[in-house]
Amino acid sequence: MEIENLMQEIREDALSKMERRPPQDLAPSWSGEDLLYSGIGNAIFIVLPTPGCAWAISGSGGCTMCSYVSDSPLEKVEPDLLVDIFKKAIGKHEINEKTVVKIFASGSFLNPDEIPRIARDKILDILKNEKNVEEVVVESRPEYITKDVLKECCEALGNKIFEIGIGLETSNDYTRENKINKGFSKKDFEMAVNNINDTKLNCDVRAKAYIFVKPILTSEKDAIEEAVESAEYAESVGASRISFCPATIHKDTLMELLWRGGSYQPPWIWSIMEIIRRVRGSVDIPIIMDTAGFGSRRGPYNCKKCNSQLKSIIIESNLDQSIPEDLECECKEKWESEIEFSNITRSTTNLLRKK
Repeated sequence: MEIENLMQEIREDALSKMERRPPQDLAPSWSGEDLLYSGIGNAIFIVLPTPGCAWAISGSGGCTMCSYVSDSPLEKVEPDLLVDIFKKAIGKHEINEKTVVKIFASGSFLNPDEIPRIARDKILDILKNEKNVEEVVVESRPEYITKDVLKECCEALGNKIFEIGIGLETSNDYTRENKINKGFSKKDFEMAVNNINDTKLNCDVRAKAYIFVKPILTSEKDAIEEAVESAEYAESVGASRISFCPATIHKDTLMELLWRGGSYQPPWIWSIMEIIRRVRGSVDIPIIMDTAGFGSRRGPYNCKKCNSQLKSIIIESNLDQSIPEDLECECKEKWESEIEFSNITRSTTNLLRKK
């Protein structure tokens, strides 16, 4: 498939230029206010260094918008070292009442080639004994979400909420395959969600769907419609929470290549506001909108007059799940014009790379 060949070229070129760093230097952590299933609480975010996303370093080249593999050591990390890195990271943060711990691995937490089972279970066991930790959130591709793996994780974690985020990205199979190069179908996603919801377990396992806003070669209007439809689909098949990820331009990706050539722009923040309003009116599960990169050159952008204010409104609406208040700005007319004429201005770029 052409998209895979193109992505493989881009990925191999990017990896060849990477500066290798030790695992200890690739494990940031931070904390902040967040929405738990029980209400507003505290979140601790921890990134674990792994060999890198198996899909990204395979012959497929990975996803067209993602460069998280560049933050990986690209070599095996011993289980004891992974556990030690986790202990040091979580030790930097106060574990208050109503805490969620979110573990990122730049790939799949449930893939034993990325996170060995012995390290995974020790990390979950540590969190099992933290009484103020209500939820543990990880990410995984659907092929690793089996009933056996879920049982193993629950045995290690005990009676807590264990949420597994899956990068569905969109309910449109054509977009996922040919614009994102995700490497799995809706059927794969549904099977993983069914495993989560139908397996009798000792802990409370839930599925979260990540939805990407505005893949490459997608008009502004279509990006809104696809995001809304994808959220409704995710809820209908059993997801317990939805996290929207508006596009930001990652270095050394196909998305960056098109952006530099003038064939792609991240979504307007007005589009993000429209998605939130529509989805909060049509689905009943919690909806979170990521605001990373808002107002920056490589992220969702309106104008300097309203970027910061709208970002703050969206962050607040994430916490109380409200429909954001309307805001007027002169740049809104430009956004409305782009929506109206989006089928005329959509990119027709061919996915060919000049060498």
